[in-house]
Amino acid sequence: MKKWFLAVCLLVPFMGTTAQTTGTEIPATDAAIRYVGRTQVGNDHSVSFDWVGSYLETVLTGRELSLRLTEKGESYYNVFVDDVQQGVVKTCGTDTVIRFVNMRKTGSYRIRLQKRSEGEFGRTTVLGFIPGKGGKLKAVNEIPTRHIEFIGDSYTCGFGTEGLDRDEPFKLETENCNLAYGVLTARYFGADYTLIAHSGRGAVRNYGDPKRVSEISMADKIAYLFDGPDGKDSLRWNGSEGYKPSLVVINLGTNDFSVEPHPYRSEFIKGYTKLLKGIRSLYGAEVPILCIYQGMSHSPVYDWYVEAVEKMNDTHIHYIQLKDDILNSTTDRGSVWHPNQNGQRKMAMSVIPYIATLMDWPLEMKVVK
Repeated sequence: MKKWFLAVCLLVPFMGTTAQTTGTEIPATDAAIRYVGRTQVGNDHSVSFDWVGSYLETVLTGRELSLRLTEKGESYYNVFVDDVQQGVVKTCGTDTVIRFVNMRKTGSYRIRLQKRSEGEFGRTTVLGFIPGKGGKLKAVNEIPTRHIEFIGDSYTCGFGTEGLDRDEPFKLETENCNLAYGVLTARYFGADYTLIAHSGRGAVRNYGDPKRVSEISMADKIAYLFDGPDGKDSLRWNGSEGYKPSLVVINLGTNDFSVEPHPYRSEFIKGYTKLLKGIRSLYGAEVPILCIYQGMSHSPVYDWYVEAVEKMNDTHIHYIQLKDDILNSTTDRGSVWHPNQNGQRKMAMSVIPYIATLMDWPLEMKVVK
């Protein structure tokens, strides 16, 4: 099966965008469809989400499967059939029907649709699924018992992972969280994952903010149901509903100290402990937290992280230092000097041994991919 690109908005001239369907529509909330991530269920049985990395799974018995959705903005999705990526779908528009699975023969296929782009660009509302004539959906049988939540910035989002050069500008179509260290790490351990991540955000200060402490940083956004919009009207995520992670990994700080003005030591420690307390309020006191210091040569503040963690006096919070010099300045860089797929693999391979020890999960002899 060849890989394809489906442009639902008719902005890219590849395949058609709409589907003529003959099957009966299945509601988005049907038990045959499994969603992983933060979702909102509507009174019309729709399901909405926008965080990068959100995904849904089902098993198709048949040959074709169409999806009816409404998109606010635009989003990019990876399409997987039996764990093999088959293509990329770009969605936008209101009440759009797309055929995103079209197999050569009738069979049983495990389907996964993964949001590869960030929530600030698009929010998806799934309205229903339409199998081809005679097709049926059933629930996925094998569900992972492990779940890792990654809280981060552009590195976690997969910003520019498919960029071909470090001087290439950012393009939404080259952002692919599936190639980022978080998803690579979760896949290595056979774990579900959620990415609560937003490019340019910091633990305390966001990139380019003229203030030392931003009004809305990731310390605030971790409590949001949706990635956007920011503000007091943003819906809150109820950590007691839906998933509960086995482990939370935080990789923040690059944006806090990338350009002036940097937060003061006391401001950063206060904001980082706020972040840690927020995670505790969502998931309880027993969930392990791993804090990554993405070592930046221009801003040696590792001891600030250490002080913030130790101030929590919590034996389930841990920290490691991940040196940025593990990345080659040319071959490991994608768009805007961000890690490309190879650079992200190096990051995952650096983090995996720590997680294996922390969680007592086997370190297996297999490729990180």
